[in-house]
Amino acid sequence: MSRAEAVGVTDRDPRPAAARKPSVLWSLGLFRSEIVTVLRRWRTLALLGVLAAVPVLIGIAVRIETGGGGGGGGRGGDGPAFVSQITNNGLFLVFAALAATLPVFLPMAVGVVAGDAVAGEAGSGTLRYLLVAPAGRTRLLLAKYASVLVFCLTATLVVAASALAVGALLFPLGEVTTISGTQISFVDGLLRAAAVAGVVAVSLSGLAALGLFISTLTNSGIAAMASTVGLLITVQILGQIPQLQAVGPYLFPHYWLSFADVLREPVYWDQLVKNLELQALYVAVFGSAAWARFTTKDISA
Repeated sequence: MSRAEAVGVTDRDPRPAAARKPSVLWSLGLFRSEIVTVLRRWRTLALLGVLAAVPVLIGIAVRIETGGGGGGGGRGGDGPAFVSQITNNGLFLVFAALAATLPVFLPMAVGVVAGDAVAGEAGSGTLRYLLVAPAGRTRLLLAKYASVLVFCLTATLVVAASALAVGALLFPLGEVTTISGTQISFVDGLLRAAAVAGVVAVSLSGLAALGLFISTLTNSGIAAMASTVGLLITVQILGQIPQLQAVGPYLFPHYWLSFADVLREPVYWDQLVKNLELQALYVAVFGSAAWARFTTKDISA
């Protein structure tokens, strides 16, 4: 069964386009089809496998380095401080793994999936058949973006779940010492780990919109993926140049590590809110650009 037939779309439907009104079930089928297609690709599974391996490597490295003994205290909310806490509490491996994967591995994986969303379909020749559907290009584009967002959440949860399993296996679990120095229960710490994973997933939404826009500019999936990842690397480099500090707060990765503020008592909301606002801005700007391009694009393949 083809992608088009999976959602009830064929180019042999004798009814005119105006008569083929999309039902709610059809729309849900389109969204489900896009999400399942993304998550079942071998490339996606390989990316998730690599992401799941990162916490394993970090956990083994820390275990070998410390010999399983208690480690140092907190030095702040950055990645190394989380690593120093892992030997005391395996739950900190979740935070350390997310801090390690967020700057590079997670966004690169999202860039690959987002860049291939539209361009990959156009390059393989399936996009033209999907557009025969009565829902139109707007609904298809929304389904594409929804599938990328689902991947953002899935990839983040894979890292967190792998880290939690490895942390529980190699290190003790117990009460969590926050960055502020206070003690919270393990259950509370687990809830905060889930909240951190959610913040990280949302932090990738702006990049997902940017990648989707780039994907509408070409019919080559490889070119779209390479352009998205290349732009990600460029923005990361620009954010590290001192002379461009004035531009830094407007770059989508600027507040990514603000998730560490979830581990404060009380939670610091300032940077978290700025991160959400910045991601919403990127989603609005590049989502609108993707819609404008896709709805006027000549689809010949």
